[in-house]
Amino acid sequence: MISVTDRLRFRHVVLRNYRVWRKLLAASLVGHLLDPLFWLVGLGFGLGSLLPSVGGMPYLEFLGSGMICYGVMNSASFEALWSAFARLKQQRTWEGILHAPMTVTDVVIGEWVWAALKGMLSGVAILFVMALLGLVHGVAALWALPVMLLTGLAFAGIALVVTAIARTYDHFIYYFTLFITPMMLVSGVFFPTAQLPPAVQVVAQVLPLSHAIELTRPIVLGRALQGGAIHVLALAAIATIGVVAARALVARRLR
Repeated sequence: MISVTDRLRFRHVVLRNYRVWRKLLAASLVGHLLDPLFWLVGLGFGLGSLLPSVGGMPYLEFLGSGMICYGVMNSASFEALWSAFARLKQQRTWEGILHAPMTVTDVVIGEWVWAALKGMLSGVAILFVMALLGLVHGVAALWALPVMLLTGLAFAGIALVVTAIARTYDHFIYYFTLFITPMMLVSGVFFPTAQLPPAVQVVAQVLPLSHAIELTRPIVLGRALQGGAIHVLALAAIATIGVVAARALVARRLR
């Protein structure tokens, strides 16, 4: 019978990654936190000054609530791609961990959770800036925190699958160019999906970023949440499928 301690062994991988990240804190914050914040401030005040409202709300509110999810997606993906790949292939950290009483499942889940937490950190930073700008409507916006974590798990799972099959860092270009960038443009981060052609709207509705935004935007802005259970289940399903597939692919690669 597996004890609770054995089930939580992945926490050692999370702690190990945190200790390494802490030494590189400044560089990491620049890459994962400031980038989405620049988007928020630059587009929000620049383009927002030219638009009366978008989706029935000031453009800065519309953009900020979408950028929370974009920041989570971006940071979780980077961590589960470049950083995880370095630990897998270049540093061979994962192989070293397996010499301890750890399993492939422990390693993959640890990386999965760590990447999601990194993504959540970016989302929290953007939410904090929105609060300073007076764009957050009440303490109920804190319910966005579990949504950020779930969003991070969804994208971390997908990214770990790509990491498990990639042979070089160059392969990540396909993931960002063919998946992340188009999804960012059609999921409602910068403009409502209702402005898109009907066929594109159908595709956008099944993308994980769309589900995350449909949850986060009304929570942060104090608006009515519609279809919340469906969006939560969709993100949970994507996260679960991603980490299960990643575990199988990583096990085969390490074997």
